[in-house]
Amino acid sequence: MTEPDTNSRTRQHLVLTLACAAMAMVGLDTAIANVALPSIQRDLGMSRGALQWVVVAYGLLLGGFLLVGGRMVDNFGRRRMFVAGLAAFTLASLLAGTAHHAGLLVAARAAQGFGAALIVPSALSLLAVTFAEGPERDRALGLFGAAGGAAGSVGVVAGGLLAAGPGWRWAYFINVPAGIGFIVLAAGFLAPDRSGARAPRLNIGGAVTVTAGLLIFVYAVHHPMWFPAAALLLALFARIEARAANPLVPAALLRNRSLVASNVTAFLASCALLSFIFIGSLFMQQALGYSPAITGLAWLATTVTVFPASMAGARLVSVAGVRRVLFTGLSVLAAGALWLALGHDRYVTGLLPAFLLTGLGFGLCGPALQIGALTGVRRSSAGLASGLVETMREVGGAAGVAAVSAVLVAGTGGFRAAFAGVSVLAVLGVVSAYFIPARAIPSRPVPSRSIPAQ
Repeated sequence: MTEPDTNSRTRQHLVLTLACAAMAMVGLDTAIANVALPSIQRDLGMSRGALQWVVVAYGLLLGGFLLVGGRMVDNFGRRRMFVAGLAAFTLASLLAGTAHHAGLLVAARAAQGFGAALIVPSALSLLAVTFAEGPERDRALGLFGAAGGAAGSVGVVAGGLLAAGPGWRWAYFINVPAGIGFIVLAAGFLAPDRSGARAPRLNIGGAVTVTAGLLIFVYAVHHPMWFPAAALLLALFARIEARAANPLVPAALLRNRSLVASNVTAFLASCALLSFIFIGSLFMQQALGYSPAITGLAWLATTVTVFPASMAGARLVSVAGVRRVLFTGLSVLAAGALWLALGHDRYVTGLLPAFLLTGLGFGLCGPALQIGALTGVRRSSAGLASGLVETMREVGGAAGVAAVSAVLVAGTGGFRAAFAGVSVLAVLGVVSAYFIPARAIPSRPVPSRSIPAQ
């Protein structure tokens, strides 16, 4: 291997490592707060209704700004937005760790979500221009997705250990040195953004209305009188999009049956999974008396199942098709939640089987949802399609947490009713998966032209 080849390979490895590490940090914070919620509630005096916003604020801002973040990456440059996202995320983590008021913690979590919405599309773009299309790029994107998924599973374990040890604030403090290190590496090793043709203007009106509409929609799960306001803002977003020269989501993309059905299914699947983690963490600590550390360790059953199930799911899609894999995964997820809804609360005979089923079910669904959302999509629109399905997953998780929290606050049926609600969400996902074409060949999730990183 010549010296230029060696240098190129080394740079590729550095970019891949940096992108995966940043994605792992984002994935970790999606779940790490769940197990620490009772400790946060006690320290800050938060009500059960307000507590959900520690999780919801992060997921909602991340999901609401993913599309906008992708456009900002196109307009202002990959490295610039990657560093900006890391800086916002790191500063917000510091604020979350030092928060002594519930409002400040929720605001800091929202700022973390916005930073993550810049990190994710920037990292994906960096991988797309660093690796040539084909097996190399596929492996890189596979590792990138696995890093986020595995980190999310590890987050529930780490959250419990940190809450039981140095305290829940360290769930956020650990991001500070990591974020600073990533910023230094990005500034030192990533190629500067190149000047090019003038980028199209960002559709600010569309970005503001869709984000505000989604935020109020999730809030309306707890306060139904706000549903008309959410509907009005989302209708305004649709009107702005129809007239915009550069819409966030082109109408042609929404005529793709596989994409639309996969996005609805992704929304419902994430509703089920994130609400299951949320309610499961509260159930173990508040109903069963588990400590934060034991709660975190209890989630290991899910953690160790997700990764191999994801690898198997990617292989099964090529054999059985997207729809059948989603049928199987969501049915297994529904069965896990239903098992706890029936009152099985011993760990070995109740929680362990449910957690194993949940990890297996969502692991199977992950790659199938991504493939389904990209089926029949032009290469030039693949980035936007990826952003759209990630938006549905993030907002779905936030909506699911809000929904099961509303069930708990209502006080009718308690945790059993909440787990039953999770099972219903997964079953609705099975129904929506029916509308995905049975056999379809997905497009690659990246543009066909590659620009070597320098």
